[in-house]
Amino acid sequence: MKRVHVVVRGVVQGVGYRYTLRLVADEAGVAGWVRNLRDGSVEAELEGTAAEVDEVLAWMAEGPPGARVDSASVSDAAPTGSRTFEVRATA
Repeated sequence: MKRVHVVVRGVVQGVGYRYTLRLVADEAGVAGWVRNLRDGSVEAELEGTAAEVDEVLAWMAEGPPGARVDSASVSDAAPTGSRTFEVRATA
């Protein structure tokens, strides 16, 4: 299993990014969470097979219509065994 921590910057709030990411993650079989940060960025953790996580990361680099992704920082995280994907409150 692979788990990554991601922070996406750009125009990523107010465009349905978190809720569309949940749909994309569910479809890919990826667990984890996503939330808005007060600085206007979006933070997420993704867990699944390397191929599943990479598929979701590729979507995150583009985002939904109306989003503009300027950058995405990705770092490895320790797998937790999570099986669901949730949208969390703003941090």
